[in-house]
Amino acid sequence: METALQVIQLTSSLLLIVAILLQQRGTGLGAAFGGEGNVYRTKRGIEKKLFGATIALAIIFLLSSLGVVLLAR
Repeated sequence: METALQVIQLTSSLLLIVAILLQQRGTGLGAAFGGEGNVYRTKRGIEKKLFGATIALAIIFLLSSLGVVLLAR
């Protein structure tokens, strides 16, 4: 059971990293020096699905991490 949780944790962490890196945002160092100015905008299409997937992956990662910790006791 612990091995399965560790595999889920590893997989979800890698997918979470990819999902975060795929999100394009106008914030960052470029915005500080005159980058894109529209801060508030609506998410549409694939951007909205990617945002939802990122939240789901973060929840899966959190629950699997808690499971690994609780089983290690």
